[in-house]
Amino acid sequence: MLKIRKCGPERAARRLLAVLAFACGLTMTLAGPVAAGPTTLETTYSSGIQNGWVRVERWRDDTTAFTQEAFPPDGRGDQSGQRSTFFGNDSSPHSSKFLMYYAPGWDTGTRPVPVLLVHGANQDADVAWADPNEAGSYGCGRASCPSTGMMQSLSTAGHKVFAIGLPHKNGDGYFWSEQIADAVAIVKARTGAAQVDVIAWSKAASNARMYVSNVRKSWGTTYRGDIRRLVLLGSANNGIDLSFRHGWTFSLVVYPQCGGVINGPTPHDNLVCYGLNREGAEWTYGSPYFPGSAQLLKRWDATYALPTIEQDWYTTFHGGQGFYSSGPGIAAYLSRSLVDVIRNAPAPSAVRIHNLCGNQNDIALLHNEHTGPSDGVVFIQSCRDIVGVTNHGGSATLAVNHLELGWEASAIAQVKSWLAAA
Repeated sequence: MLKIRKCGPERAARRLLAVLAFACGLTMTLAGPVAAGPTTLETTYSSGIQNGWVRVERWRDDTTAFTQEAFPPDGRGDQSGQRSTFFGNDSSPHSSKFLMYYAPGWDTGTRPVPVLLVHGANQDADVAWADPNEAGSYGCGRASCPSTGMMQSLSTAGHKVFAIGLPHKNGDGYFWSEQIADAVAIVKARTGAAQVDVIAWSKAASNARMYVSNVRKSWGTTYRGDIRRLVLLGSANNGIDLSFRHGWTFSLVVYPQCGGVINGPTPHDNLVCYGLNREGAEWTYGSPYFPGSAQLLKRWDATYALPTIEQDWYTTFHGGQGFYSSGPGIAAYLSRSLVDVIRNAPAPSAVRIHNLCGNQNDIALLHNEHTGPSDGVVFIQSCRDIVGVTNHGGSATLAVNHLELGWEASAIAQVKSWLAAA
């Protein structure tokens, strides 16, 4: 086991989540030394890896602030497939753990600035970047999904590509931000590069902004000037209120008593399922199962009217007892939001930031956001918001939905264009 401590005046990168372990068919080796901060390289896998990656490492951030975040007991938020194997056959890893994925050409690519890919909530490095079809039909926002993604495209184009695998699918943004800092330090050490280009999707986009803007806890890493370009995919830069503005819709697909299996928070602490009142405080935005979700909340009802035809629309948003549901309303959770904290913390001018947004609210099998122009999840106006973005390199809005932003051809082409710009 390799212990690593950062030396010199630069502050140590702190954490990231994941666990790697033993598994049949996978070869375990130790990599060379890496100056990545108070992190420990636990295990390296170099064979038997799926989806085109050539190496995966499990790291631990040794900062004591990391905790064991809670996972739903029915397994809906668990790590699965090869991720569980890499996390040491642990489907609910400690939040100090994280995975580092290496794409083909990570050490031979001709492009000078390496790229780090950061997946969003309820994603992983495989389905987000390497095999959008791993989740099966409809898992990528369409009925039919490709078997390769942005990782392969960037790698083939000569980029040195890495990705991080985060341990909790709805983890605390302060944890994710620190883990992004850790991953950037590891990529720099592996490649010898002074800076890294970061592509972050959805929730992770906000957490990447936290790092560059020094939105951190006292134990967090001060931004070290090591990101050149920050490309945000479907970022809720000015917040989101999706599940609160659509009545009981998003609670029905979460509450297990109603047959729900979705791994996400609901606006309701009580819901009628098949004629019976069901308590469900554990499924709300106050639940320890979803520590990072309330950090993205912000009201949009002053801009886009609430849909009055949806069941319990008023009480869901404002709080109270509806016909089939009850809850405290969005205002009860806004004290946890980091949206305006991030917007009011300007990013350094040396970091060029881009927003890639979608305008198609047609995600398959989802109640899409339809009360204003959106990508099905995030309002376009929120995605294109640049308050706090000091060096705006330009934004683009494409004919894709929220789940296509990481793999659709026009989205990848736009990302490549931004990475190649002088």
